[in-house]
Amino acid sequence: MNRRITKCAIEEIENKRWGITEQFLEIHELIYEHGKPKIERIDSEKEDGTAVIYFPVKNEKFYFAVYLKTAPEVEVVGVDVASNTCVYFKAYSEVFDFDQLSSMTLLKPSGGHTKGSKRNRTVNKDSVVRFEPNPEPDEFEDKLRKLLDFLEQDSDGVKKLADDANGFIQAAIICHNGNSMLGGPHINKESIHRMNALNLAIDFDIYAEGNHWK
Repeated sequence: MNRRITKCAIEEIENKRWGITEQFLEIHELIYEHGKPKIERIDSEKEDGTAVIYFPVKNEKFYFAVYLKTAPEVEVVGVDVASNTCVYFKAYSEVFDFDQLSSMTLLKPSGGHTKGSKRNRTVNKDSVVRFEPNPEPDEFEDKLRKLLDFLEQDSDGVKKLADDANGFIQAAIICHNGNSMLGGPHINKESIHRMNALNLAIDFDIYAEGNHWK
């Protein structure tokens, strides 16, 4: 199945049947490997049976996305510029170091640092621990759901980080600035309830990058 949907998506890029494909490739380039557009991820997890293929864009962090129907025949049903979305749990402290923060939970950190360490010649003012179980391209709602699934594996540890080390959920979204309507993330009632049960707030950083439409 992946071979068929990949072939169909690449044919759209090569033939530019959708107007937005032509418009986007006028102002940006995709990354190529072995003469074909590089694929960052194939998302076939959707309940309606559709798939999304994410293509990385040269010198940019957002993606060109092709949406496909997979049954009864594989067919492109849409194209779009998909945001680069990071959703992660972060805790920071001026008192605890990285190891002490990490020990508050059974969950394995994705990264972090200790107060006083250097990054790009800048001395870190806080210790930070970070958890990002879903770094690949995906939609905000899916990333938030998967993060909450991960955090709920150790609710007590997450709440301890929230209470003792300023733990919260951070969402960083990099959009294509091709038009003035960037859209925005949606948080459903279930996710709000789950965040509340973990005593977590959520913070958003939203950026617009890239070239404008011609």
